[in-house]
Amino acid sequence: MFKFTSTIMLVDDEKDFVEVLSLRLKENGENVIAAYNGTECLENLDKNQQIDVIILDVKMPGMDGIETLKEIKKKAPLVEVIMLTGHGTIQTAIEGMKLGAFDFMLKPADFDALNEKLNSARQRRKEQLERIRRAETDSMLQQSRI
Repeated sequence: MFKFTSTIMLVDDEKDFVEVLSLRLKENGENVIAAYNGTECLENLDKNQQIDVIILDVKMPGMDGIETLKEIKKKAPLVEVIMLTGHGTIQTAIEGMKLGAFDFMLKPADFDALNEKLNSARQRRKEQLERIRRAETDSMLQQSRI
């Protein structure tokens, strides 16, 4: 099966975790952008509008994952976000999902399970972009008839 390469941003203050997961994702054919805090994540998002999925740690110093998620959704509402934490609570998961997170996983995350979530998040993003394109096309067709 042909696999499209996507761009994933990995955001976590644990540098070793970011490096190891980045390597695994790159071996899997992904483009990976690393960020070590919420501010860096948002700066990277401003620079690269082609990010498909963000894997975002919840507990980080400074701007935490929930605050970062809110800003991500303001800047790029179609980017899918998978929340990841070693200190997760059901309440945090619910809050993240209400704010638009695609899904939530606890650390240490099984790589195969994370990869499945990435595939699902990519598929949802692709479907949303396709609906937008169809709506834009329909709108242009309607205007050309007027």
